[in-house]
Amino acid sequence: MSVSFGVYIGPQDLPMDDLRALWREIDAAGMDAISIYDHFYEVPPRGGRSPSFEALTTMTTIAAVTEQVRIGCLVLCVPYRNPAALAKSLTTIDHVSHGRLEIGLGAGWYAQEFRAYGYRFPPLGQRMDMLEEAVQIVRSLLTQEETTFAGKHYQLENARCEPPPVQERVPICIGGRGEKRTLRIAARHADAWNAPFVSPQEFGRLNGVLNDWCRKEGRDPAAIERSINVMFYLTQDKSRIDELEEQLQRQWGDAAAGRRQGTILGTLDDAPDLIAPYVAAGAQRINVAVRVPWEQEALRIYMREVVPAMRRRFANTGPAANAGPA
Repeated sequence: MSVSFGVYIGPQDLPMDDLRALWREIDAAGMDAISIYDHFYEVPPRGGRSPSFEALTTMTTIAAVTEQVRIGCLVLCVPYRNPAALAKSLTTIDHVSHGRLEIGLGAGWYAQEFRAYGYRFPPLGQRMDMLEEAVQIVRSLLTQEETTFAGKHYQLENARCEPPPVQERVPICIGGRGEKRTLRIAARHADAWNAPFVSPQEFGRLNGVLNDWCRKEGRDPAAIERSINVMFYLTQDKSRIDELEEQLQRQWGDAAAGRRQGTILGTLDDAPDLIAPYVAAGAQRINVAVRVPWEQEALRIYMREVVPAMRRRFANTGPAANAGPA
């Protein structure tokens, strides 16, 4: 299988001009994808005290300032938007990007920002029901001339989405680690699945759960692309490794131990060996997640030198797309 490489960046803690320059650099370096998050507040949470840009308008800006890279959000929070209106917005982004859109959908988790912005924070089961209805609505609007849908949470009557997207089929990714609902929804409806910040062993286990759901739902597991987000704490200077460990702890506080499981931390020379276990566990896209501050020159070298070397290393050597525990 082939492995692709992306950069996942929360649009926070930087002026828009700096973000635009970064997106252009990622595009020029030949990376496969840029993805962002969908939050009104910063991550990790600081009570909304840090600057953070809105997702759909940010995606549109990325589309306008880049030329080659795929553009996505991991993931758009379904309860924040009517899914029919969301489909219309996403179609516009596909046109702005000349067909480079990827759609990521999730149920949402950030209770503080829900409540701060006046959104009700439904129980998890209800949010999962909303997600499953939304993915069907978005898919239908982007592929069918008319959509009528009678769900518990959303209803459409002869809804049209004109013009249609540039792409014949815009890929839809379901993000999350929930084994009972999230992975089942992915097996039923998605083109891709994304897991954030887990160890290679846990990624492989979840990958196997997704395979099981695919078999139960009558889907070919190979039809669903698997991707992983890993925190980027790489450096050119080996003497800085302890400092990076401390930086991770400061940034993530009580969540640091969990994030550390899904972090590549070390030197640039270490990167291929840190990423290889994810590929062996079935990851077909590796997204490095960056948060201010990061070592900009290390990211530059990672994109321009390390990633091309990993493309060669992993070409035709990875497992099938449905790899996972037996």
